[in-house]
Amino acid sequence: MKIAVVGAGAIGGYLGARLALAGEDVTFIARNQNLQAIRADGFRLIEEDGSERTAGTVRAEQHAADAGPQDAVLLTVKAHQVRDLLPGLRGLFGPQTMVVTMINGLPWWYFHKLGGPWEGQRLESLDPDGAIAAHIEPERLIGGIVYPATELVAPGVVKVIEGNRFSLGELDGSRSERIERLAKSMMAAGFKSPVSRDIRSEIWVKLWGNLSFNPISALTHATLEEICRYPASRDLVAQMMREAQQVGEKLGVAFKVSLEQRIAGAEAVGAHKTSMLKDVENGRALELEALVGAVVELGRITATPVPTIAAIHAATSLLAHTLAVQRGRLAVQPA
Repeated sequence: MKIAVVGAGAIGGYLGARLALAGEDVTFIARNQNLQAIRADGFRLIEEDGSERTAGTVRAEQHAADAGPQDAVLLTVKAHQVRDLLPGLRGLFGPQTMVVTMINGLPWWYFHKLGGPWEGQRLESLDPDGAIAAHIEPERLIGGIVYPATELVAPGVVKVIEGNRFSLGELDGSRSERIERLAKSMMAAGFKSPVSRDIRSEIWVKLWGNLSFNPISALTHATLEEICRYPASRDLVAQMMREAQQVGEKLGVAFKVSLEQRIAGAEAVGAHKTSMLKDVENGRALELEALVGAVVELGRITATPVPTIAAIHAATSLLAHTLAVQRGRLAVQPA
């Protein structure tokens, strides 16, 4: 398959390098030092066991149009970065090109092919003017869920911390020929790639923790372990998750693990900083709307009160605004 990876960061690098090493025709859409490193040396992958492999056959292009039409496009950027990619993204599309969204949080396409009273409704928090939906037809889309933890340790070099699971799902729950073909390619590259009949419910189980742990960590600079072991913050997480579960269940979502199991799973990760906390520390834009703001919006759409989630969203939004205006970063330093 011809596969373009849009976003040559930690997850995109992991996916693209392994797929290329398995014989797929992979092109990274990259920028700056990453672009130059991949062009010069390929993409180097440091596996979980410390072994190293280099995908030397990969291409790297700055402009999507230079890569030409693909069989599959893997979107591995952050949710708020998708809009900036739209002008050039269509250069990757042929008549049958799949677009696989491997992005944290709720997707802009949530109500497409869902059926029921909200079919086709736009999430204003994620796609306020409909530009994303206009540029990427719903028929192209396949949902993806990212479970591994990886780190871009240098331009063109990714280290795998743990995990190799990427769930896939058609928006209408079907088991199509194209998703079977994609899953087969993923599995040949060493990934676990189950095809879900209910990709939205699986998205919610991951989101369930992210919508609470990420903003709380950004505000408090605490790790997952610290948030779970401090009684007040553990209670806050639980309340946010209860509110979110009520929203999800009104949308037909099945939560297949308990709230306490989800919190215990996060605690077991240990002294881990969430991605949102790392973004605060490094002065990067926050994935706030996809992880939290969209849940607040879904609360309004389903007439479900989410006061705790809304309050944390407001506080974290102000933090993000302050950091953006000041062009600053915020990290706890030893006294």
